[in-house]
Amino acid sequence: MQLYALGLNHHTAPLTIRERVAFGPECLGRALHELADGQTVHEAAILSTCNRTELYFTGQEPRYAADWLARFHSLPLGELSPYLYSHPEREAVRHVFRVASGLDSMVLGEPQILGQVKDAVRQAKEAGTLGVLLHRLFQNTFAVAKEVRSTTAIGANIVSMAAAAVHLVERIFGQINDLNVLFIGAGEMIELCAAHFAGAKPRAIAIANRTENRAQALARRFNARTMRIETIGEALPGFDVVVSCTAAPLPIVGLGMAERAIKARKHRPIVMVDLAVPRDVEAEVGALDDVFLYTVDDLAQLVETGVESRQQAVVEAECIINTRVNGFLHWMQARDAVPVIRTLRQHAEAVREIELERALKLLARGGDPGKALEALSHGITNKLMHGPTRYLNQAEAEQHADAGELVRRLFDLPNS
Repeated sequence: MQLYALGLNHHTAPLTIRERVAFGPECLGRALHELADGQTVHEAAILSTCNRTELYFTGQEPRYAADWLARFHSLPLGELSPYLYSHPEREAVRHVFRVASGLDSMVLGEPQILGQVKDAVRQAKEAGTLGVLLHRLFQNTFAVAKEVRSTTAIGANIVSMAAAAVHLVERIFGQINDLNVLFIGAGEMIELCAAHFAGAKPRAIAIANRTENRAQALARRFNARTMRIETIGEALPGFDVVVSCTAAPLPIVGLGMAERAIKARKHRPIVMVDLAVPRDVEAEVGALDDVFLYTVDDLAQLVETGVESRQQAVVEAECIINTRVNGFLHWMQARDAVPVIRTLRQHAEAVREIELERALKLLARGGDPGKALEALSHGITNKLMHGPTRYLNQAEAEQHADAGELVRRLFDLPNS
């Protein structure tokens, strides 16, 4: 029985594919029961977030899980296959350790993924699909993630434009949870920013985009509302934070629009983060007293200071993970030997019981106790040595040296 990780994530699949194979809370229990059928798959856990859908399972053939994933979501396997990855044993262990430690995240070192992994484990446990092997794997996973967090600087520095945007807003307003946030655009950068801001739980999120379908897809992920891009001017006074990144050739937020918004807000401050090139917000807007305007260059300065430190933390984290992977695989190998050890002990116990019964019968007939003990010891020795001796005698000539070395190591014999 092998351990596998199979799935897709933001590295391998676009949002349009990821959202089609996501598992909602309402169907996760049923999915786990269907996947872990007890024949092809014995243990299973499903990690499903906005950035990844991954199956962790034990079985003999990973293709079954790929077939099942496609069937469950009513997708042709051929359409899904190009985006899937499959990791056997060592790579599966390493992968889940990296995921939980934030090394495989869209934002390097982000902490939310560990909680999401813990939720996946809890759900698998409730569904009854978390067996001994996966239970041990995830307990090790949590320990590794904790060690990475506590001994490296993996989450200590700003290394993305999205994180920098949140940092700047927090620096001005203090907290985000009572702010209204508007995202203009629906591309990858806005997706990253929305994920960061959503993690800080703002009061409300709105997404304005020229393509309605794209805006709605993002809105569903972040519990946001959508609006038409041409209505931004009249809606702008209701927002404390505006993050914009579109491919528009001309500015979307002009000086006049910003002045009217500030007046309607009674001069309450507003933060505008313009990540577009060319700019979505006219440069003159930054001169207004109550507007804090940051461009992509402003954020780049913050990011640059954090990248080097966090990259060094990645090196340290990978070393920790590699060591812990070896430790877990050693446990798995030792676990595979348990049935043999159990059988060996049962055999030795059976030999002991037979010889003890013979000795007791000899004593019951009035036999010499000394001779009974000697017969007991000889009987046990002869029976236990019978297997190794026959193995050595039957070994082929070219295998005799290896057979002898194996027996020497098994019984810790001195070199002759």
